Amino acid sequence: MAVDEGMLRNSQGVFRMAAELTFYTNPMSRGRIVRWMLEEVGQPYDTELLDYATTMKAPEYLAINPMGKVPALRHGDTVVTESAAICAYLADAFPAAGLAPPHGDRRRGPYYRWLFFGAGPLEAAWTNQAMGFTIPPDKQRMSGYGSLAAVVIFVLSEELRRCFAAVVLIFSIVLRSLKLIVENIGRLGSTHVRISFEGFQCPSLGSVHFLPEEIELHFHIRNRFAFTLSKGI
Repeated sequence: MAVDEGMLRNSQGVFRMAAELTFYTNPMSRGRIVRWMLEEVGQPYDTELLDYATTMKAPEYLAINPMGKVPALRHGDTVVTESAAICAYLADAFPAAGLAPPHGDRRRGPYYRWLFFGAGPLEAAWTNQAMGFTIPPDKQRMSGYGSLAAVVIFVLSEELRRCFAAVVLIFSIVLRSLKLIVENIGRLGSTHVRISFEGFQCPSLGSVHFLPEEIELHFHIRNRFAFTLSKGI
């Protein structure tokens, strides 16, 4: 059979068309984040495994990413590097996957905020900590995150708000269920009791705002099939 330049041979020796997406990575890298995103997208992609000391510094790959690091993604003629940028790009390139709030949606702001907070202040803070580097207090305002303590306190406070919101949501559901039960009993002739839940405020946290779908994602994200696949090579 005639072999086209756009075809690749798989491990069984069978030729197939090359995927439009090419993923450059190393198993011991942040590429695992991108692999998970690719599995969520659900589009076919080819994987190029690179070695830190050799192929990652070879001229062929430096033409893809002059910094000589992974991950990187090639989508047709477009090349994207940096994990957060690749994730954002894939979400917009394949909107049918529903991996990002649509343009114009109010959730777009928090989506960008947390996507780049993780790739910016959070990663920088933990990396410096792992390398034993601490920014002097008088220099902290020059860094993108201030201090590890500031980052941790911020993340924990936001997580506490989410957990607190989840408790409020569950409490609300229980009360609404009780309301339905009592109202049904009332219709059968018993005393009708009205139970309502108007909201909740906490002085230290302020008004509690939450989206049920965000809480559901928080609870079930590690059970996603794509997350399981991403833990492979």
